[in-house]
Amino acid sequence: MSMVDALKQRAEDALEAGLDRIVDFSHRLHGNPETGLEEVKASAWLVAELEALDQARVEHGLGELPTAVRAEGGHGELVLTICAEYDALPGIGHACGHNIIAAAALGAFTALAPLVDELGVTVRLLGTPAEETVGGKIIMLEQGDFDGTHAAMMVHPNAHDESAMRPYACSGYRATFRGQSAHASAAPYEGINALDAMTVALTAIGLARQQLKPNQQIHGYVLDAGFAPNVIPEKATGEWMVRADSMESLEHVTKVLHRCLEAGAVASGCRLEIDETGHSFANLKTDGHMADLYNANARLLGRSPREEALLAGSTDMGNVSQYFPTIHPMIGLGDDCPPIHSAEFADFAVSSAGDQAVRDGALAMAWTCIDLATDPAHRRRLLTGTRMIDA
Repeated sequence: MSMVDALKQRAEDALEAGLDRIVDFSHRLHGNPETGLEEVKASAWLVAELEALDQARVEHGLGELPTAVRAEGGHGELVLTICAEYDALPGIGHACGHNIIAAAALGAFTALAPLVDELGVTVRLLGTPAEETVGGKIIMLEQGDFDGTHAAMMVHPNAHDESAMRPYACSGYRATFRGQSAHASAAPYEGINALDAMTVALTAIGLARQQLKPNQQIHGYVLDAGFAPNVIPEKATGEWMVRADSMESLEHVTKVLHRCLEAGAVASGCRLEIDETGHSFANLKTDGHMADLYNANARLLGRSPREEALLAGSTDMGNVSQYFPTIHPMIGLGDDCPPIHSAEFADFAVSSAGDQAVRDGALAMAWTCIDLATDPAHRRRLLTGTRMIDA
């Protein structure tokens, strides 16, 4: 057995020793879903699990995020950051499987903790709140929580194994049209109809979709637009998301949305207020060399990651990838897995397939970290920030 194989076996042994509590942690998160920035129990439970490890230095609450977590093991020059998400979706709980993400990250940290000195690494686990809403990782980037990272990674559950997620760059906007209320029968001419503004804007958006470029999207909904049929609505509000396959393309589709909203205001005479909701999510830049290592390790676990992933969804891990070599593979739950972001998927996230994904995702990440630490070319590339020449 080679030195690397021996290290990987020891990592697997460490994971297996703690696997029952790691899976239990996944199930506790699932049974107590908390939405973005409200992950009080989730973050506290993660901290408790990390503090049970002798090698971990743990912080609970980072900057403006009281539910963020940082744990580090080792003091090596190579800093490998593993991200844990644990926020749930409103109404349908862990229908994105963040319980699996958090537990797999905890498992990878558990597997690597006993080996950090031999590997010459600092293993960092970051508990990153509010991925589904404001983008906690973006805030954490801004306040320096990722500083010093040489490589970042996480796994995300899905129906099938994929070597990388291909998310859209994404921004969200709330638009409010403000007009003038009036009696719809007695004096409609005294009103300025905010619902008319919304109707024109929705029509313009619907027509503009014909001219959007490939991989550009606009979608949204109306929050409010009046309260009685005999009253001219003085206020109408809606929220929209724009998506594209790059930040440059996102800028273009954002301008289209704003023009359509402005058309509603001009046509009706309303005032228009546009506010960005949360942060803009960037597209994901996958580090090919790290992805190759992860894929090889996933295959050793009996998985077959697909090389080509569909362009879908958005994640604040894309913002991380703009600064550090990053992978975001998808860990498969099998052909019977329901569609993500459904109540049925939430149930599947604590099935035997979900528990297996916790184990395999943790081990594949841990083994990938071992490869990065022990291979001289990969280690040198990450430490120097230079591109490794492909073989």
